[in-house]
Amino acid sequence: MSFPYLQDLVRAATGINLPLPLPTFGLCVLGAAALSIHVAKLEVRRRHGNGQIGLAVRHVRRDGQRIEVPIAPQELVVDFGLMITLAGIVGARIFSMLEVPRDFIADPWGLIFSRQGFNFFGGLVFGVAGGMLYFRRHRLPVLATCDAFAPAMMLGYALGRVGCQLAGDGDWGIPANMALKPHWLPTALWAQTYDHNVIGQTLAPPGVYPTPLYEIAMGLLAFVILWRLRKLPMRPGWLFSVYLLLCGLERSAIELIRVNPRMSVLGLELTQAQIIAAALIVLGVVGMAVRLRRARASAAAPS
Repeated sequence: MSFPYLQDLVRAATGINLPLPLPTFGLCVLGAAALSIHVAKLEVRRRHGNGQIGLAVRHVRRDGQRIEVPIAPQELVVDFGLMITLAGIVGARIFSMLEVPRDFIADPWGLIFSRQGFNFFGGLVFGVAGGMLYFRRHRLPVLATCDAFAPAMMLGYALGRVGCQLAGDGDWGIPANMALKPHWLPTALWAQTYDHNVIGQTLAPPGVYPTPLYEIAMGLLAFVILWRLRKLPMRPGWLFSVYLLLCGLERSAIELIRVNPRMSVLGLELTQAQIIAAALIVLGVVGMAVRLRRARASAAAPS
């Protein structure tokens, strides 16, 4: 069962009909962004306190001139979080449309304003690019600040998938093979028909794999890993590289059972997400290796 709007969720939970036409997907994204911003603020404050991130600057106008005012970096986290959330939504829509170019050419406005299709990697690319520009503009160390935001970004992704599950926005899996279901696993964790989903699609019983649930679980596990690793004395950029690696591994795994348009690449039928996930894995491994090598070189150098 899907709950595209808050009133659907309230009705299912209490039996009361209330006029609450608020989209559950949007509410979950806002909630995920708010909690992620809070977590990021805590981590930026901690890293500022131990000297890993210095003072930032805020641009203000005084007497007709723009000047830079030094401030604690955590004071910029809310503005930054809102900026990358908006950039991420735009990027997610753009990458989603790139997956189906023929549909976009046939009905561009319909696809732009569709309630279906938000590509996580599009949001990641636009969010990270916008974030790096923001860091540089406010005199923040890019790699160290990316490290500070890595756990929060993973947490936001995991919680945002709750909205996909509730609304039934099409980010589900292929038809479930019930013969492979472990006997101890509840059916709802193996196959769902997403009745009353937001895109109005009918799924034949027994249903499809509820991939948003799997992504929530993997995203939360990745968040715990990043949170436990965040205090290790590693070179700036190492934790963000771990984040990229975990993102790539998570999406590579879920794409095996997820519905997505495929394209032919060097004779292989791959999804856009699989291609980007492979690139993230490579970037993550290379980034970790480079940061480790530099850390060892610094430790071996004479004082």
